[in-house]
This record gives sequence, structure tokens and C-alpha cells, in this order.
Amino acid sequence: MFDPVSIPFGCKMLFNAVKLKPGITMNDVELALGEMCHVVKETYGNEAGGFIAGQVFKYDGFVSQEGSISSLKEPDYDVAIVTYWASFEQHEKSHADTTFNEKFKAVGEMCSDSTEIGFSMLWQGVPEH
Repeated sequence: MFDPVSIPFGCKMLFNAVKLKPGITMNDVELALGEMCHVVKETYGNEAGGFIAGQVFKYDGFVSQEGSISSLKEPDYDVAIVTYWASFEQHEKSHADTTFNEKFKAVGEMCSDSTEIGFSMLWQGVPEH
């Protein structure tokens, strides 16, 4: 569950920015997120399903002054769900499935907004030692 992930070049990355409803905390949503991620990993984590890896991040209130070009306004989300897929088509098929939607609904009930956008990988690298 907390092992490093290996991301193959050319995969698709989906970035889901999630805004929690007022009064909902990370403790409130953590179990629902974990159950949803487990279903994705176990159900779609094969060649036919296309799921490669995923990560969930909590927004810590940090906005980089050095890495930001636009004005430094506060982002309007609390959680980022980052998943890697073999294709956008496989992602969409998995998310249309009843098995996924049962778990996603539980997360959705605690959210006021969620936007998932897809990216194609152009570069990746690690330091050379």
C-alpha cells in the first residue's frame, strides 16, 4: 500500500482535484478514499483494466512562490487523486463500472466539487548518480 510506484513512459495521468464539503475532514473521508482506491487497484489493475498506479495527496496549504507564474491565490481543493492508466479509454470504462461507482459515490457524498483531467506524459526522469 505504501510501496514506491514505477510509472512507464507514455502512460496517461489523471489528476482529480477534490473539494471537501464544509465540515468534512481528511479523517472523515480517508476510509472512503482508501476503499475506492483499493477497488481500482484490485479490479482494474491488470492489462485489460489498464490501471498502473495511483497516489492520493492532502493539500497542505503550500503555494510555491518560486514555481508559480500566476498570482498566489489559494487553490480551491483539499485532496488530489493522481492515477496512471494505459489509456484514457480504459480509465473511462473502469469509472463507468458499477463496482467503481459504488465506492466513488461514498467519496462524492463528502465532496462539494471534483474535477478529473487527463494528461499525456511527455517526459520523466530521475537523477543520474
